[in-house]
Amino acid sequence: MKVKNSQFTIAMLALSLAAVSGYAQSQPSSKVTAKTANLTLLPPTTTQSAWHTVLANNIKTANQKDLFINASLEVGLYTDTLVRSKLMVSDTSTAVASVKVRVVLDLGKPAERIVEPGEVVYGRRSQKLTATLEGAIAGCLTVATNADGSLSIVLNPLCVTPEEIGLILDTMDAASFNFVAVDVPQGVHTVSVQAQIDSTGTVQNGTFEARALVGKGTVTVESVRLIKGENVVLDVP
Repeated sequence: MKVKNSQFTIAMLALSLAAVSGYAQSQPSSKVTAKTANLTLLPPTTTQSAWHTVLANNIKTANQKDLFINASLEVGLYTDTLVRSKLMVSDTSTAVASVKVRVVLDLGKPAERIVEPGEVVYGRRSQKLTATLEGAIAGCLTVATNADGSLSIVLNPLCVTPEEIGLILDTMDAASFNFVAVDVPQGVHTVSVQAQIDSTGTVQNGTFEARALVGKGTVTVESVRLIKGENVVLDVP
């Protein structure tokens, strides 16, 4: 009797495992998937950064499908330029800040590829400030007596203080772009949204500061079948 019960138990356990395995294999594919983030994904950065994955999600495709991917991100840009000029000598400062975004399919896997259209600029600013000023001359003037007894006002150029002009711009915008991955094979795929920050500038006598950040974001991935071979016609008058 005990042997029969043991055999019955083993048989039921085998059926249970077969049922679980069968459920995993027949798990339906996903039509649409989405992920959101309500925090700052990349903090303010003052130099060129590497590509950072800010949002990622998985989707299971049935047969060979195309993926329609929409990535929406908050993009913040900060630029500060200051110039110092005296004796009518021009001075220029520039500050450049940008945020680029790309989507990578199956990051880190043999089938990894960058989704079309590749890198997209979500925000860019180039700020240039130039000034040509005489300078502050208070306290730099003296009265000299000429040989003929007349008086002249003499300026000491080493005493002249450069005049300063500064310009600061700080913006936050939301940007969105559609990416398309064609002929994606059947299976589970990872969609990774990556961002890169680039901040540079040049100065002569002044200063500059450039920063950029990525705030909140959302990525939506939809499994579709797109029409192939359509041409884009640009009618330029």
